[in-house]
Amino acid sequence: MAFVRRKGNSFYLVHNVRRGGKVRQLHLARLGERARITDEVVREVSRKHPFVELNWRALRAQMNSHMDLADPSSPATQKLVSSLRALNLDLADLFPPLLRISETPAVARELMVQLRLLQSTLQVKLDQFDRKRGRFGNTALRMQGR
Repeated sequence: MAFVRRKGNSFYLVHNVRRGGKVRQLHLARLGERARITDEVVREVSRKHPFVELNWRALRAQMNSHMDLADPSSPATQKLVSSLRALNLDLADLFPPLLRISETPAVARELMVQLRLLQSTLQVKLDQFDRKRGRFGNTALRMQGR
């Protein structure tokens, strides 16, 4: 049975195997600071460990329920809020004239693509929170009233 394990600040996908009467942990993949099982992780583990059978659906479900945003003091919540604040400050410092004086038009185009992607992702997430009138729906309504 494979499971996700935290070691230090990183998460790992591990599997217990019995060798010589002892249980050993087989490290299948390093998932990073935010445990995510992407299609790339599935391909890599399947290629490196073809004889290990994994329930990817159950592992992904476990990871999706892993982040506890209800606890404001949890490291995941603190890191998310900190990242959002830093992104807001970085975006506030970005002015359109900076894009025009960029030496390469490709940089300006890529920045615009990423900003549009961020805008659509934010809109999808805000719509999801607005639809849920449970835990987050009331917060979204209170925030709109400000």
